[in-house]
Amino acid sequence: MTARTALVVAPLLLVISNIFMTYAWYGHLKDFKSRALWIAIAVSWGVAFFEYCLQVPANRIGFERAGFSLAQLKVMQEVITMLVFAGFAVLYMKEKLTMNFFYASICLVAAAFFMFRDLKPAP
Repeated sequence: MTARTALVVAPLLLVISNIFMTYAWYGHLKDFKSRALWIAIAVSWGVAFFEYCLQVPANRIGFERAGFSLAQLKVMQEVITMLVFAGFAVLYMKEKLTMNFFYASICLVAAAFFMFRDLKPAP
């Protein structure tokens, strides 16, 4: 895998892994609210397994192949999490996002800007 390909693959895998993790963390609030807590925990752990099957390679590819720093990977993951969570909250949980969510998102985008502003293009 080339460095250029890794620059796309790593974030893509992080997006997919975050979809799994967001459901693992919050999906039980809708889908398993009338079930025993241990069932919600077991289902969430099962879903989280697939998140890790994507997140671990994403971070390895991002670090080793794309050349992202550890801090860059973390901030990228936080921005992706916020985006995935917004879609999940609105589309799946039928929640409304507030202006405070928007302001918090701007702060994360600013964090990403500062983490990536010195990133050199892949050869």
